Amino acid sequence: MRLLITASFLKATKKLHAPQKAKLDLSLKSISQDPWIGEAKIGDLMGVRVYKFRLSNEVCLLAYRILDEDSIKLLTFGPHENFYRDLKRHDH
Repeated sequence: MRLLITASFLKATKKLHAPQKAKLDLSLKSISQDPWIGEAKIGDLMGVRVYKFRLSNEVCLLAYRILDEDSIKLLTFGPHENFYRDLKRHDH
């Protein structure tokens, strides 16, 4: 599975410490093994899937799109607060 990274996703990963990056890597592995694991969104975010995982005692959301059977585009991730508002604003 090929993972394509957006600029906003890359920017968010730069703020993480090593243990947090390891947890993110585990989440990315789960998504690459089963792309349908995330919750499908409707309305303005049709086509976006969101996977929830724990990062430093906080629930984080990871947004992605399945482009085809071999490619996933990682949009962004972060805490729930303002997540969907920011995701709509970036309009990936």
